[in-house]
Amino acid sequence: MLTLTGNGRLTRDIGLRSIRSGKSVATVSVASDRRDREADPVYVDLLLWEGQAEAAAEHPVKGQAVAFTGRFEPRPYETSAGERRVAIEVQNVDLEYGPKPRAAAAQAPGDSQPAGAGEDIPF
Repeated sequence: MLTLTGNGRLTRDIGLRSIRSGKSVATVSVASDRRDREADPVYVDLLLWEGQAEAAAEHPVKGQAVAFTGRFEPRPYETSAGERRVAIEVQNVDLEYGPKPRAAAAQAPGDSQPAGAGEDIPF
């Protein structure tokens, strides 16, 4: 078994879906920069199941920083032009969330300030 550990930013909001058996699944796409910042990022798909997928669908947003560790599973596919490629997929993922992008953090629903926050202090 090959384990892959990395970090990056979510490329889109997480969408939750169910398969025929009723299990929840979410595919998370992460863009991870290379050491050479001029090079294109590496895109990694994280496959989340059941409770982890449901929890992930509630919080992260596009652009949010994440760190992950999981089992590396290369997935070959063919493009519409007939080119053979390999997608990098990570399963059985441990996922940790970093800071949200500033615009999303400012508009995050459910985030509330403590009572009295933003009021003038009388002394």
